[in-house]
Amino acid sequence: MLTQRAYCEALDLKGRIIIAEEGINGTLEGTKANVEKYIELMEKDKRFRDINWKKSAGTGKSFYKLSVKVRPEIVTTGIKDKDFGPLNKLTGKHLPADKLKEWYENGREFYVVDMRNDYEFEVGRFKNSVWPQGLGHFRDVPEAIKTIEHLKDKTVVTVCTGGVRCETASGLLMKYGFKEVYQLENGIVTFMEKYPNTFFEGKLLVFDQREMIGFNIDDPNHKIIGKCRICGEKSENLEDYFDGKKNSYGIICVSCAKSGKVELERKPTSQIKNS
Repeated sequence: MLTQRAYCEALDLKGRIIIAEEGINGTLEGTKANVEKYIELMEKDKRFRDINWKKSAGTGKSFYKLSVKVRPEIVTTGIKDKDFGPLNKLTGKHLPADKLKEWYENGREFYVVDMRNDYEFEVGRFKNSVWPQGLGHFRDVPEAIKTIEHLKDKTVVTVCTGGVRCETASGLLMKYGFKEVYQLENGIVTFMEKYPNTFFEGKLLVFDQREMIGFNIDDPNHKIIGKCRICGEKSENLEDYFDGKKNSYGIICVSCAKSGKVELERKPTSQIKNS
């Protein structure tokens, strides 16, 4: 942890890094030269020489500070005696972006299972993909998987933003009896970069100040697939809001946001409990 913090502070990099026994995961922003220097320093350690670095243009303001944390797991499952995932060698087979595109083009029977949150799925997703109802935190997975049990004997491909969550998610599907499980190698962002506006439709939600990213969004083939939770009109406008029962985050079109049809400020938990 101290080494990572020292690297980032020396190179004026901001962002988030999580370190666990199973590996390291993070997103950092800085000048191109300093990012390349960070990669150079990391690759001096043989443990990190095979990392597939994902690079995209930042804003210079994507992160306000640097956070480096040590946690028990990269993707928090909270499951005791964890017997799945890459360390346990129970994880889905890696499927490169070009192979997934080929599967789509050849009409192969397979099912893309999106392992992200509902609001991520709303704003952008693979064509004909499936979202396990109720999926959010990994504690929801056992119940959410019940909604896709009809796919246990089918070929499934798990997808997530950068591929890290799928290392665990694909293994969990195998643990629950799914027979033929793949995971999209290096995540949705890699597919979007290589094949923009093809089989992944909409934009990709990211957890920094950019909020959403797209590639070649001026291309006439770019589709807006998100729909306003209030009126159902197409939109990619995300808002924090109170839905009358709980704090929520999702697509609310600009018109509905301005109309006052929804309360755009989240309420403190105490107010929700007392309402």
